[in-house]
Amino acid sequence: MNKTQANELTDRLEDALPQTQCTKCGYPDCRGYAEAMASGDALPNRCPPGGVEGIKRLSKILIPIYPQDAFDLHPTINPECGVERPRAVAFIDPQKCIGCTLCIQACPVDAIVGASKQMHVVLTDWCTGCDLCIPPCPVDCISMIDVTGNKTGWEAWSPELADVSRKRYHDREERLDREQKDNDDRLAKKAAAKLVAINAEDPLSEEEKKEQERKRAIIAAAIARAQEKK
Repeated sequence: MNKTQANELTDRLEDALPQTQCTKCGYPDCRGYAEAMASGDALPNRCPPGGVEGIKRLSKILIPIYPQDAFDLHPTINPECGVERPRAVAFIDPQKCIGCTLCIQACPVDAIVGASKQMHVVLTDWCTGCDLCIPPCPVDCISMIDVTGNKTGWEAWSPELADVSRKRYHDREERLDREQKDNDDRLAKKAAAKLVAINAEDPLSEEEKKEQERKRAIIAAAIARAQEKK
């Protein structure tokens, strides 16, 4: 399988995932899991949100890789990844929330809003039920509430919801990249201005000259690191 075929297979596998970006599969996101399956490094039974129906869908796509139907080989969700369950959404107890923003930082689809030291709120229509907001919460104020009754896996999800969640995930990634770039640019400009100021100094003693050179080296190294990121 050449690179083009591998990318096409990865795209098909990613399209068959529910896009919760929960990392329960052991990979950083749904795309990462799809890439691992396409390369033969991961089995199609590692996605609890997709459930057994998800294994079937992924197994059909993976027919070119496995000589035997992958679903016949692994018809249930790998227990180390979790269990198939109804779709849930996060709820933040307003009486306990301390506004630490850790859950906001953890949410892969920007489904939690709030500010530092202010109460946070979950946008339930956006929440994918990934659970990633729960571990970082220092006061255990987040709980998961089932919203699909007895429906689990793809019965509790839909391709439309998956597409929207994937877009929100990519939008968040782009926002974080943009914010990181803006911050790097700001720090680089600050360092450059500091370097100009240091170069303008007129040290009188050898000790002052050494101190000037030390500061100049530190700032030059910081600027070089910033340029490497671009």
